[in-house]
Amino acid sequence: MEYIAKTLSDTEAFALRLAETLKGNETIALFGDLGAGKTTFVRYLCKALGITNGVHSPTFAIVNEYMGKFPVYHFDMYRITDEDDLYSTGYYDYLGKGLVIIEWSENIEDYLPKDALKLELRYGEEENTRIFKGKK
Repeated sequence: MEYIAKTLSDTEAFALRLAETLKGNETIALFGDLGAGKTTFVRYLCKALGITNGVHSPTFAIVNEYMGKFPVYHFDMYRITDEDDLYSTGYYDYLGKGLVIIEWSENIEDYLPKDALKLELRYGEEENTRIFKGKK
């Protein structure tokens, strides 16, 4: 699966399409460079799930919790370096209890659920273009 978003509206449309497929107990693992649009994508996905404000990067909190169509747990794993760090975030307690969305999944890839939707965000050739690609 690959989706090319040339505008923020395209990113929002992609998030809406994904939101329509979710049941509320999945894990979405986001991969990508700094500034690739992970938090922006999460903001649009949450909007599609009825969460209209307060969605921001959980860089310092590690996890933000939102309530919309179902609970959403938004993690930032940028500063997580090993399984002890991961365990201290409460990560394992959240799995299966709502939609878990993880930024910087590359830092915990070995600890992702086997059925996690892995989505890589990359810069496109044009300034505002982003490429969303399913990752195995």
